[in-house]
Amino acid sequence: MDLGRNIYEYRKAAGKTQQQVADDVGVAAQNVSQWEHNEYAPDIYKLVDLAKSLNTTVGRLLEENRLPKERKRNRLFNEERMYTYAKTAATERKLYQTAKALPYARKKHEGAFRKGEQKNVPYIIHPLTMVCEALSMQIYDDDILSALLLHDVVEDTDTPLEDLPVSSEAKELVRLMTKDPHPKDKTAAKKAYYEELSKNPKAALVKCFDRVNNRSDMALGFTRDKMAEYVEETEKYIVPLIRVIKDTAPELSNPCWLLSYHMYSLLETYKRLL
Repeated sequence: MDLGRNIYEYRKAAGKTQQQVADDVGVAAQNVSQWEHNEYAPDIYKLVDLAKSLNTTVGRLLEENRLPKERKRNRLFNEERMYTYAKTAATERKLYQTAKALPYARKKHEGAFRKGEQKNVPYIIHPLTMVCEALSMQIYDDDILSALLLHDVVEDTDTPLEDLPVSSEAKELVRLMTKDPHPKDKTAAKKAYYEELSKNPKAALVKCFDRVNNRSDMALGFTRDKMAEYVEETEKYIVPLIRVIKDTAPELSNPCWLLSYHMYSLLETYKRLL
């Protein structure tokens, strides 16, 4: 076990200096340096505060056989293969919007990357993973698939909604997925956001895909506090969306069940890890 290396890696990931960690834990900066160089090990009673400061858990700090960073899994699937798979499906099934949305989304997200340990992973892998998952569930609705590909374009690239190369129905799904970047009241804005989503079962489904995909990779890109925040928000707002889909769009019941199963499994896992 290389405790010192683990402390160093988590400190860097948290963006903190040795002095900041020392202040959080109640020791001198020299102590943190000694821990990272394995000259001394932190007192067992300091480990809890240390883990909290580094947005991780004691178990992870003590984890053995940590793989070198270059060998860690930082993506689920290869983006080029997913792009080809989605393009082929769109061509064969005459999904014209999806066919247009694929290169459009890739161009708009060019140069953008995922966060945390996924910082070298192109952002486009996120919408590609979702659209491939939807296709595997036999979802061939052109509006849903194109919205999955474009759901972050307006919010993340400042692209006007009207510029999207899709129908008004698909644009409406993207609009519903787009959050106000500067709300006056964050709590009220979040509640209103999910209330609007709940009125459109297709938009609710797109949101569920988005949340499941993000939560599947949380350990690679999120801090411990962000994970906890996502778990709480998922139980409060996303789970009710699943009930909305089941009640208002029976044709989506099969993918809804699979997403529900995936979501609940991840929820229970993360609740125990946190």
